[in-house]
Amino acid sequence: MRVLVSCANGSGTSLMMKRSVEKAMKAAGVPITNIHHCAISEGKSTAAQYDVVFCPLNFMNMFDGAKAKGVTIVGVKNVMSPKEIQERIETETDLVARASV
Repeated sequence: MRVLVSCANGSGTSLMMKRSVEKAMKAAGVPITNIHHCAISEGKSTAAQYDVVFCPLNFMNMFDGAKAKGVTIVGVKNVMSPKEIQERIETETDLVARASV
């Protein structure tokens, strides 16, 4: 699974969110083949190259173009919470099912 983690403030916050995503994906049994973290400005232009994008809830609409191309967009309220991210993976996406194929 190719994963993009994008946050408004850039590398610091997105790096912390990346670590939360890695923990959540592992706990959910979804393998990661590639993971990248960046600011929203970079993420908007590269999102279509990934299978899933994680971002704060209030920035989800910035990835509508990638969503239209089949990329799964996951909005997160608390970017530092692996538990919330795992719950969203399991209840709001088909990532677990796709990983078991």
